[in-house]
Amino acid sequence: MDIGRKIRELRKERGITQEQLAESIGISFQAVSKWENNIALPDITLAPVLASYFGVSLDELFGFDKEKTQKEVRAIARSTVKYRSENYKEGIKIIEAALRKYPNNDILLCNLLYLIPYWETPDETIKVASKVIDITQNDEIKYDACRFLAYAYKQKGDIESAKKSLEQIPEIYFSKLSEMAFILGGEEKMNAAQKQKGVSLEILLEMHSRIAECFEEQGDIKKAIKEIEKAIALFKIEGPSSEWDNYISFFEKRLTELKNKI
Repeated sequence: MDIGRKIRELRKERGITQEQLAESIGISFQAVSKWENNIALPDITLAPVLASYFGVSLDELFGFDKEKTQKEVRAIARSTVKYRSENYKEGIKIIEAALRKYPNNDILLCNLLYLIPYWETPDETIKVASKVIDITQNDEIKYDACRFLAYAYKQKGDIESAKKSLEQIPEIYFSKLSEMAFILGGEEKMNAAQKQKGVSLEILLEMHSRIAECFEEQGDIKKAIKEIEKAIALFKIEGPSSEWDNYISFFEKRLTELKNKI
């Protein structure tokens, strides 16, 4: 945070001398000089006065560019996706380093949940997920955190707490994307439909896997195999895509495991 540099920029943009700025807000011009040379910082009580004087927001005065920050944060989050299935520790290091720069950022914390092995360290997942739920203003992020909270409580054998976590998530029978695909036209319609198809396919694949687990628990291995084969068939319908490589590997491995049980 280089507030001194920002004050100098704003002052020069407006053609104001250090003396004029100092006189306007009731301080010495030596104080302004110290700010601009990073020898001292303005008293916190002067921040609103300076912002008002220059006609900028406090965020702008302190050099905080929200849009730029969001782009940087999302880029960092995307860079860790490849570490989710393996080498999660490397992904955690990247997120933790980013959190030192952007403390309590809900996007980073939510992506951290995808990297923490909740089955090994459920307490850590509960800690992070609870924090996300408390601080985020984004419902999508909140409900994502609720999911991980439920997973972690289940891992600890606390099914009641897992249920309470899931109860925070509303039942959704349609989505914004699905409605956009119905109502809009052209490229917007196509983009919404493609995104919704991807989301729906991912959920469908997960449900095939869950149903297979149920059959396996009941001892009906043949029905479990059929569910996994249905999931693999969906990949063949969709065609090759690197996006689904991890899923394909998972289902092929599950199919082999189940066949070995017959």
